[in-house]
Amino acid sequence: MRILSVVGARPQFVKLAPIAAAMKGRAEHLIAHTGQHYDQLMSDVFFRDLQIPAPQYNLGVGSGKHGAQTGAMLTGLEEIFEQASPDCVLVYGDTNSTLAAAIASVKLHIPLVHLEAGLRSFNRRMPEEHNRVLTDHSADLLLAPTQVAVDHLRTEGLADKTALVGDVMTDVLFQVRDRLAATERPLPLALPSKDYYVCTIHRPDNTDSAERLSAIVSALAELDKPVVLLAHPRLVSLAQTHNLSLEQGSIRVTNPLAYPDLIHAVMNSAGVVTDSGGLQKEAFLLRVPCTTVRTETEWVETVELGWNRLVGNDLRTLTETVQRPAPSPTDATPYGDGKAAQYAVDAILRTFAG
Repeated sequence: MRILSVVGARPQFVKLAPIAAAMKGRAEHLIAHTGQHYDQLMSDVFFRDLQIPAPQYNLGVGSGKHGAQTGAMLTGLEEIFEQASPDCVLVYGDTNSTLAAAIASVKLHIPLVHLEAGLRSFNRRMPEEHNRVLTDHSADLLLAPTQVAVDHLRTEGLADKTALVGDVMTDVLFQVRDRLAATERPLPLALPSKDYYVCTIHRPDNTDSAERLSAIVSALAELDKPVVLLAHPRLVSLAQTHNLSLEQGSIRVTNPLAYPDLIHAVMNSAGVVTDSGGLQKEAFLLRVPCTTVRTETEWVETVELGWNRLVGNDLRTLTETVQRPAPSPTDATPYGDGKAAQYAVDAILRTFAG
């Protein structure tokens, strides 16, 4: 059986790693990289560090407006699908790469599998929410990471296409965490362990408005420990457009980290501040307090278990929330046992290989 994975952004490379490993010896697995993240640290280094096979196809689309970017991907992916003739297409998460691959698959009548299906923020201002809903309703097999995601899909009438497999990000994180335990690695900016915060901010709702971004930066600058701000290229560009200095007060700006370095930094931090979906969950799995600069989250379990707090419109509470006491310990495993990729490949083969 020939399975074609389509990826294009940093979180998707992480999800691809355990899937690629689980495919070995069980199916022919091809990889198409749209090039949505084109910076080396956002792309090539991830493939190397996570031991992912080199993509057979690379569109090199790069950044751009949503319509132009998705349209360029759709054009390129249609040609790739016709050339590769896969038995099914596997898409990951909620990016423009995901949506473009879903549309191309539907138009060419190729079965579509969506990994990380069923997540919902219920915030239709987010492009990712549209991407994930449209992809779920186009897919032939929905691989859900949590019971909450399964429940969402059932509510939308998609239960008969759904399989609960767990979260492949958990697979990767546990593997990287265990490897890090056996090695020594420097901490960002040579800061002492547990004496800094890790921060990522990139979503349009937080960055497109000069007033909103300035308020976030001001709150971070007042924190009681250094804030390692891993500055996505989009954030740097928008800060320049807004004539806003990111490096002020407690904030220390640095480039995004390769995945093992990111996990190492989070493991040794006093807390995480983010608007990323994946980093909220990674902080929880590492039992590091997280503050999410959003009004909602797809990973509601992190909030319910006390390890994540949401800070939405009232940014005056951000500093106090980040500096809150550590939550009560928990042994809960809402994201699976670290074997989600194996279960996902089992479900794909069971559905389409017969």
